[in-house]
Amino acid sequence: MSLEHAILGFVNYRPFSGYDLKKVLDASISHFWPANQSQIYRTLARLSERGYLTVEVVQQESHPNRKVYSITEEGRVELRRWMGEDPSREVFREPFLVQCFFAGMLNDAEVLGVLEAKARELRDWLTEFKTMAAEINAGDLHPGPLREQFFWCLPLDHGLWYVQSTLEWVEDTIARIERKEYEHGGRVLAPPKRRERRERPPVKPSHAE
Repeated sequence: MSLEHAILGFVNYRPFSGYDLKKVLDASISHFWPANQSQIYRTLARLSERGYLTVEVVQQESHPNRKVYSITEEGRVELRRWMGEDPSREVFREPFLVQCFFAGMLNDAEVLGVLEAKARELRDWLTEFKTMAAEINAGDLHPGPLREQFFWCLPLDHGLWYVQSTLEWVEDTIARIERKEYEHGGRVLAPPKRRERRERPPVKPSHAE
């Protein structure tokens, strides 16, 4: 994924200024694709140069003039082309797992300190994601069709599953070290059977269908 296609996706809903795009990005996809204001402005300039966006300068008396961006037909074609591509395999890097790989050179207290720190970080993420989910489930996600609301929820749903499962692995690893399982050597454990599907409150329907 690129920030370019995320911006095209949002501007496909309606015209945006760079400032308003930053706000909507922060409120929707920042937990898996963050972007700062300067990145957004640079990307808007590139998309305009390629003919994917047009820009209108809106005069303002008490504030600096605003540049409002709208998607072109070429931009919609590019967005749909990218949306239809097979997902690329991303390079996965996780420094924490490199620490785990070489943790045998540390004593138990040191290893457990690293794992406990990771568990605290994951619990903080889980609390943050659950708060976001509660806010989404309590009110309108956005004024678009219900089908689009469903797909907007999927990345956050993935985040909840990923963080929860990683936290369970870390907590299980802590217990294994406390039991000194390493005295019997190493083995790769099969993942646990998938739990029963959780019942979750539905997203509150909006007036738009």
